[in-house]
Amino acid sequence: MQRDLIYDVGFHRGEDTEFYLTKGFKVVAIEAHPALYHAGRQKFTHDIESGRLVLLNVAVAETSGPISFFESDNDVWGSIRRDAAKRNERLGAVSREITVEGRQFGEILSQFGIPYYMKVDIEGADLLCLKALAEFDDRPQYISIEAEVDALSGIRKEIAALSGLGYVKFKIVRQGHVPLQSCPSPAREGRFVEYRFPYGSSGMFGEEAPGQWLSGDRVVEGYRKIVRVQRLFGDKGWIRRLPLGNKITNVLRPDVSWYDTHASLA
Repeated sequence: MQRDLIYDVGFHRGEDTEFYLTKGFKVVAIEAHPALYHAGRQKFTHDIESGRLVLLNVAVAETSGPISFFESDNDVWGSIRRDAAKRNERLGAVSREITVEGRQFGEILSQFGIPYYMKVDIEGADLLCLKALAEFDDRPQYISIEAEVDALSGIRKEIAALSGLGYVKFKIVRQGHVPLQSCPSPAREGRFVEYRFPYGSSGMFGEEAPGQWLSGDRVVEGYRKIVRVQRLFGDKGWIRRLPLGNKITNVLRPDVSWYDTHASLA
């Protein structure tokens, strides 16, 4: 494990990469969306040239080679999953199927090494990264993935995958509250920075991530209420399937949010 290295799997506009670099870490970032990749290269030219940032224009996939990618006009929702594209269209975001370069995550780990922390948010394909890690002896000290909160069975599957890799402690972090986070001083990860987290970023990580560490069983129980709310008001919730469902949801439950699961080896 390289203690000064972080993986940002799902770079988007670099909201998280910028924070990690500011904290003093090197970053390997992955972004499948071509326009976001090129914008990132312009924004982080100095860090790329200095070797502190590697930015890859690939999609994490089951096999390496050309692959379909569903580019959404809501650029947060780009995905290799056709079912994710259909969900996005139900929510009013049009998708366009393009071809990008797919790459097995194990190849990326072999090339760049095991990081200290690995943030994964790639719209439904997060478990591909966990599956690849199982082929290696070493592990990141910390991992975060976007939780599939549509069903408790999905949460159980994710916690089982993380536990199978040796992770024993977990936190539930609400993405919508990340802009409210404030970095602790003295720092518990990297160096201290005063940082204002933009909406859509993943926020603090490791020992700085908010909330208490929980066992696997307790974190599943913690998600139980969240899943119930998602079934009503979430992107796949039954209220959204009603006529004017999106408007009704925004009025009745404007604070529905996505969540990240953070995991620690010890």
